[in-house]
Amino acid sequence: MDTRNSRRHFLSLATTALGGGILRAGEGASFPPRRAITRGPSHHWFGYYDKLQFDPSDRFVLGMRVGFEHRSPLPDDTIEVGMVDLEEGDRWVPLGSTKAWNWQQGCMLQWIPGTRSKVIWNDREKDRFVCHLLDVQTGEKQTLPHPVYALSPDGREAVTCDFSRVADCRPGYGYAGIPDRFSHVMAPAETGISRVNLETGAARLILSHRKLAETGVVPENHPTSKHHAYHLLVGPDGRRFILLHRWTQPNGGHLTRLITANLDGSDLRIVIPNGYASHFIWRDASHILSQARGWLGHQNWGNFLFEDKDSGVIAEIGRGVLDSGGHFTYLHQNEWILNDTYPQGVRRLATPHLYHIAGNRRIDLAQFPQPAEYTGEWRVDCHPRLSRKERWVCVDAPHQGTGRQLHLIDLEGIFG
Repeated sequence: MDTRNSRRHFLSLATTALGGGILRAGEGASFPPRRAITRGPSHHWFGYYDKLQFDPSDRFVLGMRVGFEHRSPLPDDTIEVGMVDLEEGDRWVPLGSTKAWNWQQGCMLQWIPGTRSKVIWNDREKDRFVCHLLDVQTGEKQTLPHPVYALSPDGREAVTCDFSRVADCRPGYGYAGIPDRFSHVMAPAETGISRVNLETGAARLILSHRKLAETGVVPENHPTSKHHAYHLLVGPDGRRFILLHRWTQPNGGHLTRLITANLDGSDLRIVIPNGYASHFIWRDASHILSQARGWLGHQNWGNFLFEDKDSGVIAEIGRGVLDSGGHFTYLHQNEWILNDTYPQGVRRLATPHLYHIAGNRRIDLAQFPQPAEYTGEWRVDCHPRLSRKERWVCVDAPHQGTGRQLHLIDLEGIFG
C-alpha cells in the first residue's frame, strides 16, 4: 500500500474509532505514514518528551548521536549534538558535543522558547557542569557556568537540579564525571534546585534538599533515605514549576511526591503527597495531569487530573484506554493527549497513541518492537514529542538492527 492510500485507509479507520470504536494496534488497523529520519551505523535519539525538539518552522529536528549502546555513560564518553533537516533529505547537521548526558534525557538539548534559531544543551568542563547556547543560523555561541533542566516559556530563565546528586540517587538520570559532594548526607542544605538567569548566567539555590525533606509529611522517610529532586517543568505562564521529590528506600526503590513552587522557591504545594507519583504534564497554568496511585478509590496506577494545590485531585482520565505508564503531551486545544506505552507482550511492542478526551477514544499511531537488550538504564522509551504546528510526532525507537533512531509520524488529517 502506497503512502497516499495508507493515509486514506488510516484516516477512515480513525474516523470510525471516534464515532464509537477504538482504533487499537493489533486489530488489523493501519497506521499513519512514518519514517526513520536518522540512520546507522551511529545511534540517534532525543530523550524526554517535555522539551522543544522542533524549531518554530518544523523544519529542523534536534537529536544526539553516539557510537555505542547498552552500557552506562563513562566520564569521557562524548556524544555529538545535532539536528535533522527535514527539507534536505533528512540531512544530519552537527552542532556540537557534550560529556554531560544520559540515555533517558540526553543532555537537556532543546530549542530556546521565544527564539527562532537558538538551542541549548548541557556539558561538562573540567570539574563543573555548564550549558551552551548556540544560534544555529549565525554560529554565535555562549557558555554559562551552570547546567539547565527546564526553561521558562519566555526563554529567559531556567530551573535546574544537582545532576551529581541525581546520578548518585537515581542512576540513569544524572551525569557522570563529578561525584556528589554530599553523598554521605541524607538531605543536604547546600544543594537542591537552582534558578538560572539565561541572560546573565547568574544562578542561586531556591529550594534545598533539606527544605524538601522537612516540608509536610514524608512517608517512609528512613534514616538511610537519600533525598533528591529532579523532573522539573515550568508552567505555561512561567510563574510556577513542578518537581518530583524522591527519597530512597531500604529495598533499593524510592517514593515520590509531586510538588509545585513559585520560580523563587516559595509557596510549596504538595499536589501528590502519598509517595506515588510519576510522569506528568501541565494542562494549563493551574492543572496538572499525572500518573499516580491511591486516588479516587483506585489502588492501582492511573492518570489523574490535579489542581495546583495540596492534594488537589479532580478526576481520573481514560482508565483502561489511555495508557497509565506513558509520557503525556496535550494538543489540539487540550482536546487530545499524546502518549505512549512501555514495551508490552511477547514482542515487547511500544505503542505511541493519541487519546481523545471527550470521546474516551484512543488511536494507536505505530508499534515499535523493543529487543530484550534495551532494558533498564539504557532502554529506549518512545517519549513522543509533538512538532510546533502539531503536524509531526517524533519518537525514539530501535530500527531494523541499526540501534536507536529518530522516527517521524505524520498526523496530517487526523484532527479534521
